[in-house]
Parts: sequence; structure tokens; C-alpha cells
Amino acid sequence: MEDAPVVLLVEDEPLVRMTAADELEEADFQVLEAANADVAMAVLEARSDEVQVLFTDVHMPGSMDGMELAEQVHARWPHVRLLISSGYAQPAPDEIPDAGRFVPKPYRAATIVRQIHELVHMTER
Repeated sequence: MEDAPVVLLVEDEPLVRMTAADELEEADFQVLEAANADVAMAVLEARSDEVQVLFTDVHMPGSMDGMELAEQVHARWPHVRLLISSGYAQPAPDEIPDAGRFVPKPYRAATIVRQIHELVHMTER
């Protein structure tokens, strides 16, 4: 598991976060968890060299939402790929930084796993 891709999962709903983390770990990803963008930024400050994909919800409490988090991460750590999710309106393609992707909630585990694999392979090119 040491060479497994590392995903930073940012989700404020504990049950959704736990379920997603379990599904990603079953797919052989290493998962770091954060309940909001502030915690996610602290994780990235300490471990940005390890994180390959940020998987974040859009609507969260705290100092910034998932879209702003994605923008900050892209600006500071451009090697981190972005996967954004929401049960609400889908952001316009030009609102998602870099080659980031959007998946609507509710999502299937297989969809998330496939998207993250594709994003990881983008960074290996």
C-alpha cells in the first residue's frame, strides 16, 4: 500500500466521509481525511508532497467552500489533481481549476475510483 496513490478527502458529513474513505481504501488508495477546507489546508501544508488528488465536496462550513479550496490548492500545489463533488448545482467547467473534474452526488464508488485513477495517471505523464 506504500505506493498507493494518496487522496485527500474533504467532506463535512461524517457518514459520507467515512463511506467514501472506506470505498477508496478498498480500491487501494491511501486516504487522508478532512472535515473542512481549513483542516485540508493544514494537511496539505504538512503533506503536500504526498497528496496526488484532492476529492472535495463543494458546500462545507468553515472559512471557504470546496470551490475556493480547489482554487487555493491549484494555485499553491499545482501537482495536486482536483475532483469536486456536490449534491447541488454543477459548477460551470470554467469554474473548476486546471484539469479538475466534477461528479454529482449521489455518486457510485466505481465512478469515483475511475475518476481518481484517471487523474492520477494524468500526473504520471
